[in-house]
Formats: sequence, structure tokens, C-alpha cells
Amino acid sequence: MQLSDRVTGLFLAGLGLAAAWGGSRLPAVPGQDVGPAAFPMLIGGGLLICGVMIAFGIGHSFEVPDEDEPKGFRLADLRALIPPALLLFYMLAVDTLGFMLTAFTIVACSALALGARPRLALPLAVVTPIFVHAVFAKLLRVPLADGILPAFW
Repeated sequence: MQLSDRVTGLFLAGLGLAAAWGGSRLPAVPGQDVGPAAFPMLIGGGLLICGVMIAFGIGHSFEVPDEDEPKGFRLADLRALIPPALLLFYMLAVDTLGFMLTAFTIVACSALALGARPRLALPLAVVTPIFVHAVFAKLLRVPLADGILPAFW
């Protein structure tokens, strides 16, 4: 069964709208500029924008049709198991390795699995955990596991 891009895009936009609305209803924290509503509203807004773009077919012309490939099971179909496996890895390894090394591993594996070249995947895997840790630690004031390699701030 295949769903059209319009149906999946509108579903994603509705999900984003629900996340943003639910986040907007969270109470503010006294004395803080950024409260618990910021993250759900940011993610909801992103989902809403992406869903609308998918529904209207923006970027559809960049997709390559897979008409020449044979139908049936292929080893590449197992790539769908990578995100849940990486989440399970995060859950099991973050306390021991810490956020920085665990996030480095996850970003590197994800980028390489999606077809990025190592010369792009490795710098991305170095920069992304630093940026995410800075946002959580400094802006949201959410502590992340230090582990073997603590953040340098």
C-alpha cells in the first residue's frame, strides 16, 4: 500500500500543528526566557513546514525514480532498522560513553548509512554533538551525561 505525498504531507503538517499547539499550552518557568514550550513549538513548526512542502510536492523533481530496480527483498531494505538500532544504542551506551561520544557515533553511522562520504560525515559527526550539547546545557539548562569525554565548558 502506498500513500500519496499529499496525504502523508498533510498528516505530518497536522502532527506538527498538534505538537506546536501542545507546546504552546505548557506553563512558563518564572525567571527564564526559554521555558518548556520552546522545544515542542520549534519541532512542531519544523514538522508543519516540512509537511506542507511534501503535500505541495516541493522538491519532488529532485527524486530519482526507482522503476528499473527489481521488486522483492533487498539487503538495502534493512536500512530501515538503523534508526531504532541507534536509539537502542543511545539508551544502552550514553551513561558509560557520555553524550559526546554516543552522539558522534550516532551521527557518523546515520550519515554513512544515508550515503554521505566520510569526508563529510566525520566533520558533521564532530560538530553536531558539540552544537546539540551547547543548546541543551547552555540554553535549555538540561544536563547531559558526561561519560568518558565531558564537554569542555
